[in-house]
Amino acid sequence: MFEWLTRRAPASRTLRLRSRDEAGDAVRVAFETLAPDVDTYLGQAAYLQLGYFETLSHLIAELPALGDKEALSRAAGAALRKHQALVVLIRERGGDPTELMFPFREPLDEFREATQGVRPEETMLTVHLTAGLLDDFYNRLAVTYGEAGRKVARILQADDDREALVAILLSRMAEDPQWQSLLALWGRRLVGDTLLVARGVLRLQSADADDEKRVDPMFTDLMAAHSRRMEALGLAA
Repeated sequence: MFEWLTRRAPASRTLRLRSRDEAGDAVRVAFETLAPDVDTYLGQAAYLQLGYFETLSHLIAELPALGDKEALSRAAGAALRKHQALVVLIRERGGDPTELMFPFREPLDEFREATQGVRPEETMLTVHLTAGLLDDFYNRLAVTYGEAGRKVARILQADDDREALVAILLSRMAEDPQWQSLLALWGRRLVGDTLLVARGVLRLQSADADDEKRVDPMFTDLMAAHSRRMEALGLAA
């Protein structure tokens, strides 16, 4: 479903607390041959945030409780602010945001459709987990792109207000324990498609063991962060 992604690539940084220069130099050397060009990186990142905003906006209409609607509106607003900040950055660099995002519209819309739940609670979990994992991933790529990458990292690290989604999901599970097993299963189902998006932007050679060795630590870190998000909800990853 995501053949388009195999033509592009990023870079990464570790979760260990090291100096910015030390981490940046190590990652840049390890991933510079796998990274996509900066316009591809910016276009993908901007369209992902727009997709999160769209998904959350649709969810608002599906929830009857005013408190839930307000909570989702905060998360949707945070995604929109990140999208708008990335659009501003693209324009500052002389690019056309629509042009840069257009190649990713169809495949990323397919990804969102494939990971959208039947129930609003499943879709809330989808946004929390997939956006968290992919924000982490694009944040790690940022070190490859100099000042533009540092700006992207600051944008992606801004408050996402997705804790509002966590609060709603915890409330649902407290009201009905059956939600726990259902959401645990759904959370595990999301991982494959999400990692496919992340791996697809890397220019990996299928038979190149060295490429795999370079990216394995990053994906191990991404999965560890995913597991922590699941555990914070009382769900088994």
